[in-house]
Amino acid sequence: MKIYRLGNSMELAVTAAGHAAAHLRITLATQSHARIVMATGESQLAFLATLATLPAIDWSRVTLFHLDEYVGLPAGHPASFRRYVKERFADLVHPGRIVLIDGEADPQEECRRVGDLIAEEPLDLAFVGIGENGHLAFNDPPADFGTRDPYIVVSLDQACRTQQVHEGWFSQPSEVPALAISLSISQLMSARRIFCMVPGRRKAAAVRACLEEDVSPLRPASILRHHPNASLYLDQESSALLSCGTHV
Repeated sequence: MKIYRLGNSMELAVTAAGHAAAHLRITLATQSHARIVMATGESQLAFLATLATLPAIDWSRVTLFHLDEYVGLPAGHPASFRRYVKERFADLVHPGRIVLIDGEADPQEECRRVGDLIAEEPLDLAFVGIGENGHLAFNDPPADFGTRDPYIVVSLDQACRTQQVHEGWFSQPSEVPALAISLSISQLMSARRIFCMVPGRRKAAAVRACLEEDVSPLRPASILRHHPNASLYLDQESSALLSCGTHV
């Protein structure tokens, strides 16, 4: 995994977006279309806003998926990730196809529906972050590294639910749904390239654990160290606890 340590969160966003755009242009130059999956947390806002402004990307040839959605949350709720996808990215770039997870549908049936769609062809690019508890998508520890189902129903732990309050999506942890539909670890790791953007001091402990401790389901994002084409973008705050010699 290649690690970029940038000075601040805006420099992180600009650098990561530039790299992602370059790879997306290459993909579209060598094949008829591209398939991407995106995260929807607070940590991705500047990255996505920057990516949406970059030129020479034919978004009409891009299919867009997202990582996860709360079970039972209406699409109009401010914390709905399908709302986030539409308002903060899709409505800006107008992808040729958007596959949204319906949190109000039967969870198992929705996992099968979106799972069948994302498994039709390989994912070209994945844009992700790391949670305060080390999660990838909503795969909280201990994550299921073994399942081959593309999307799964997961329980959200207390640390994950508290993070959603810290980020302003809910006013208290009890308001955060207990279940979510999440892209599985195996499906994420099947993406040809992974771009992981992790700004902010609240992520520093998780970043250190995922990079400097053993790869383990207890540290879900540590699995990125096993991906041949993963890039991790950190700022001064999120990399503050790393040893000087950390290299992956």
